[in-house]
Amino acid sequence: MKLNKLLIAVLAAAYIGVPLLLGANAYVMSLVIASLVIGGIALSWALLGNLGGMVSFGHAAFFGVGAYTSAVLSMQHGVPVFLGVVLGGVGAVVAAIVMLPVLRLRGPYFALAILAYAHIFRILATEWQSVTGGSGGIASIPRLPELFGYDFSSKVGNYLVILTIVLLFAWAYDAIRRSPHGLALRAMHDSEDATRVVGVNNTLLKGLMLIVSAFMCGVVGAFNAHYINFLEPDYAFSAGWVTIPIVAAIFGGYRTITGPLVGAVVVYLVDQLFVKNLMPTGHQLVLGVVLVAMIIASPDGLFGLVKKFMRKKDATA
Repeated sequence: MKLNKLLIAVLAAAYIGVPLLLGANAYVMSLVIASLVIGGIALSWALLGNLGGMVSFGHAAFFGVGAYTSAVLSMQHGVPVFLGVVLGGVGAVVAAIVMLPVLRLRGPYFALAILAYAHIFRILATEWQSVTGGSGGIASIPRLPELFGYDFSSKVGNYLVILTIVLLFAWAYDAIRRSPHGLALRAMHDSEDATRVVGVNNTLLKGLMLIVSAFMCGVVGAFNAHYINFLEPDYAFSAGWVTIPIVAAIFGGYRTITGPLVGAVVVYLVDQLFVKNLMPTGHQLVLGVVLVAMIIASPDGLFGLVKKFMRKKDATA
């Protein structure tokens, strides 16, 4: 009962409180939206790492493919924007299917292979000028439309859309984790050989996690394309779409569902609102220092640190 009340309070604060308090401040709302975009990528990365047991350095591939898929479909083929955002996720799934052979690799080899695919997709976007506009990019990408009398192209409208996307993905992540497949995936972390003996198809489950993670990241990339209304290869496939979400996920606690989201909001907003003002140049170095400090203090991230504090508090009470 307490958990349900807390969930209702958090949702009310997110959907009602934030627009009422910050809706008039376009700059702060843009930072909040950007932090949720990073949170969505961090969540997809954490799902692949936590359940799939695979560390990826190439999620920029899914982000970029999703962004270009939705932008091209809406601009050149008249696909409605919201449908284009979903199809952006489908485009990222196609990219993930192309990557399935790398599931044979393990550890750093898998991570580097996915990174190589991200570079391949960036080169394709640069060279396929008739579709992507090449290095010049695509301008005037359609904004989110008006629906049911509400203009979703506004800052608050964009915020509500990306918030809903991220929360739906968090719900899906939780459902997968609680399912028998999620149990099998967690068991694989202890011993892949043992799960294979009892009939678990490890490769199939890992492939499914790669596809789900790609879909999530692709949808977020598609939303971002319609939010900023411009795309070019170096931006869409930037390494920043990997590094900052990874920092956020590890900082918040990538083995939890809320950790990557909270980590993204905290890390990005603190960096942009405070650290950047104090250190206009090289401010992201602070993120590295904070990450190292968090890993040393609490390998389970911010939520692990909170749990340690609560246990100590209960022990001394």
